Amino acid sequence: MGHRIAIMGGSFNPIHIGHAIIAKYVLDHNLADQLWLMVSPQNPLKLNSTFAPDEHRLRMTQMVADHLPGAITSAFEFTLPRPSYTIDTLRALQAKFPDDELSLVIGADNWAVWDKWKEHEALVEEFSVLVYPRLGYDITIGPRLRHRVKAIDAPIIEVSSTAIRQMISDGISPTFYLTPEVEQFILRNKLYT
Repeated sequence: MGHRIAIMGGSFNPIHIGHAIIAKYVLDHNLADQLWLMVSPQNPLKLNSTFAPDEHRLRMTQMVADHLPGAITSAFEFTLPRPSYTIDTLRALQAKFPDDELSLVIGADNWAVWDKWKEHEALVEEFSVLVYPRLGYDITIGPRLRHRVKAIDAPIIEVSSTAIRQMISDGISPTFYLTPEVEQFILRNKLYT
């Protein structure tokens, strides 16, 4: 018997309470048996100083997963050819875990540009999609997709990694935006300064 695995991808640079709350919502509401926080590798074409090293982002993501039963930190995308498109990642995962049922967790902002995604129609046919709300975005799901795509009523937390990096860079404390362990890790490793 397979598992229902929800995949939530991101650069998690850094992972913050918004990510954690969405992950917790999916698990608490039995939308999946496991939620994988899939850290995306740094785009080699976009090397810049605001990007924490891969191993640091994995470590911070693990710190959050440790407090969420059912959450797993995944470095699976690090093993794939770059750039890794979501459809390729999901198909590679499905090939590795053929008995499991995979779903993708995305924000309403991503759903709004869904038709720009690589093989977006195939993606919805092969995998289900859970869309969480974002401020300023309506979630419209056409009748054809309603059996594959579901809007979830997760809390809207408009915290962004970009804003957090800016705060840290400006010398403003990121307390409450991050879990305490992640905040300590950032300070200890002098990330984003």
